[in-house]
Amino acid sequence: MSAVLTVMPAAAGEMQLVGRALAREGGAFRTIIKMHNQRLYRIARSVVRNDSEAEDIVQEAYVKAFAHLGDFRGESSLATWLSRIVINEALGRLRKRRRTVAMPQTPHAEIIKFPLDPSDDPERTMAQRQILELVQRATDRLPDVYRTVFVARVIEGLSIEETAELLDVRPETVKSRLHRARALVRKALDDQIGPVLLNAFPFAGRRCERLTAALMQRLGFTD
Repeated sequence: MSAVLTVMPAAAGEMQLVGRALAREGGAFRTIIKMHNQRLYRIARSVVRNDSEAEDIVQEAYVKAFAHLGDFRGESSLATWLSRIVINEALGRLRKRRRTVAMPQTPHAEIIKFPLDPSDDPERTMAQRQILELVQRATDRLPDVYRTVFVARVIEGLSIEETAELLDVRPETVKSRLHRARALVRKALDDQIGPVLLNAFPFAGRRCERLTAALMQRLGFTD
């Protein structure tokens, strides 16, 4: 017997926020964007493995989502609804890329340049950067089918049920793929994975502000 998939509906506050956005309140759009930028960027990048393309995917997904915001009924959380749109946009880009050009097999994946606080201790900053690059490299080298599950479940912290809903698979499938992904990452890092994963793939500071500003401009809002 298959497990029952429990979908969490949108909270009342989310519905109010959506209502304000539908009324073309600029602050509501900005709040939605900043609340979900990090998760959506991580998910997009888990599919395409490219910083700038992931940003572009997130921006396009927001534009599509806001154009159809009236379709959001709150049957799932706003984060899950937006994440599905990002997944679809990212997979569409991937399919288009594969149709137009054969994807080269490169031995080294691109590394995200993590924004670290310059006030941190230099030695600590260097150690963090090295560990984060190891995590990034190991994650990028996961096969597609495992990588998105790993990012959603381990790095983004979604539940089994939320990940299953996002990827439109059974919870048992999420569990099995996650088990395999963890084993592959653990092997690649020589058992160096740990709490650092919670800080991997940041989407903060200038990157977040830049994407938010660009989206607000595209939506017709000016400061």
